[in-house]
Amino acid sequence: MTIQKSPREIASCTPLDSSFAQRPALSLVTADDSALAPCIALVGCDGSGKSTLARDLVALLEQQAPTRAMYLGLGTGDLGRKIGQVPLIGRIVERFLTSKAKRAHEGDARAAERKASDKRLPGLVTALAMFAFSLARQRRFRKVLDYRRQGVQVVTDRYPQAEIPGSFDGPGLSWMRKGSALVERLASRERALYDGMAAYRPTVVIRLNVDVDTAMGRKADHERAMLEKKLAVMPTLRFGGAQIVDVDATRPYREVLDTVRGVLRRHGLQT
Repeated sequence: MTIQKSPREIASCTPLDSSFAQRPALSLVTADDSALAPCIALVGCDGSGKSTLARDLVALLEQQAPTRAMYLGLGTGDLGRKIGQVPLIGRIVERFLTSKAKRAHEGDARAAERKASDKRLPGLVTALAMFAFSLARQRRFRKVLDYRRQGVQVVTDRYPQAEIPGSFDGPGLSWMRKGSALVERLASRERALYDGMAAYRPTVVIRLNVDVDTAMGRKADHERAMLEKKLAVMPTLRFGGAQIVDVDATRPYREVLDTVRGVLRRHGLQT
């Protein structure tokens, strides 16, 4: 399939932080997914159109076979709302934990420029909040597996990866950093969660490529520096060796949808 801008071209505009390049690659252990129904994973930077595309693909695929959409992002909003329903203290705890987790996942521009060796794992309260959000993501992922085992196709908005920590749908607690003994154990357990999820490869990964200006135009409330970092990291992710198809998502939406439908047909999925 033809794309107007390759991941390499995008990444060359926003080179990877050296701390990412120095991290050892994880051994790729894949689960037996031969008996599972197809899974289409839509990945890409914020503003690439994943949510809209997921909605429309499910509507099209549903005409041929049972299909469900699942969001596999961090899910801070959903978990936060559940915590917020706890009487008296819920709203306070919700705002505190969500704020802590968001800052730890995204950081600020100045923190992103620091050397990896200077960075440490967060404190226990923040680490627990981040671990809780990862557990919530794992529960949604198990729901995806349940659907697939029942013969239901799934289109996911995002997909967990165990290659790079941080705000790239990977572990929130970097196993390469130092911290208290308890937080380091949490980081190790969180990494194991993501190893388990990443072992189940999607049938096909649709990687929606945009440039930072397009992303900012669609997500004006996001930080440009964080979007640039996501754009640099996304082309490096392998998703356990799954088949990855790059699509230029800067084009008009109808063209993007038609391109993705063609990709799915080539993988035996009728839309």
